[in-house]
Amino acid sequence: MTGYDEYAAAVRQLSARIREGERGAAAEAERRRTLHTGVSRLGQRLAAQEQRLAQLGAAAGLPPVTDPASGTGPGPVVTPGAGPAVGAGPVGPGSVPGSGSVPGSDSVAGAGPVAGFGPVAGFGPVAGAGPGAGHDGVDGSGGDVDPVVVLTEAGRLVDEADRLGQQAEALAQQPALLPTWSPTARAVAVYVGCAAIGALVMLVLVVANGIGVVNGVTLGALTCAGLPLISFVAGWLILGRWGRPALASTDPPRYAPLGFVICVLLVPLAYCVTLLLFRLVR
Repeated sequence: MTGYDEYAAAVRQLSARIREGERGAAAEAERRRTLHTGVSRLGQRLAAQEQRLAQLGAAAGLPPVTDPASGTGPGPVVTPGAGPAVGAGPVGPGSVPGSGSVPGSDSVAGAGPVAGFGPVAGFGPVAGAGPGAGHDGVDGSGGDVDPVVVLTEAGRLVDEADRLGQQAEALAQQPALLPTWSPTARAVAVYVGCAAIGALVMLVLVVANGIGVVNGVTLGALTCAGLPLISFVAGWLILGRWGRPALASTDPPRYAPLGFVICVLLVPLAYCVTLLLFRLVR
């Protein structure tokens, strides 16, 4: 009976180990399915980011980014010092985005830069997360890398890229010149500034006329017509160049009638004030 008891104990032990192995295999399969679902979702978000970046670049007139290897399609971009990017690799139950970067590093390879919000490339499998790896994958350097942690870090970087992308898009909707001002206030400031410069030039011409360098006819023509027209054209060009948002589909309003009135009135008015001051001084 002793042999039978030992045999029965061994059978029970073997059965317990088999059930434990089945539970472990089921838990591992569920873990891999969860990772695969997370990878698929990140892949969809990265594809949407890449498409949106391409649209924004085309709207801003930037050339499309091409893959140096194939010459077509956006290529992977990584932050400085992050090493070469890993190209798009197979996505399966045993793979997660990135290249096995230790959590807390500056970037996950293939996830694209966060600070610069550049084109986001595909991502390949994490070292140690493929078939044959243990529950905690081991990379080539011997350090333990948990794919769940890497996937979480990649998701955080994608969220950060979304936030920075929204900020960049909001900034691209504003012009470079006086971005927080309203279009009307911006136009008035530009035309007044150009008219003030024209008035300064007019003062120089008045001094030149006093010393006989410029005759009275030339001074009158420039004061009444030349300088106001030049000031108006300069303000109109400035608004068209620096008052237009990078993503604007149409030209911004330049308020040409308002600018013309401002320039035509301010420069001659400055001339009249100058003559009045000269008479009072004398």
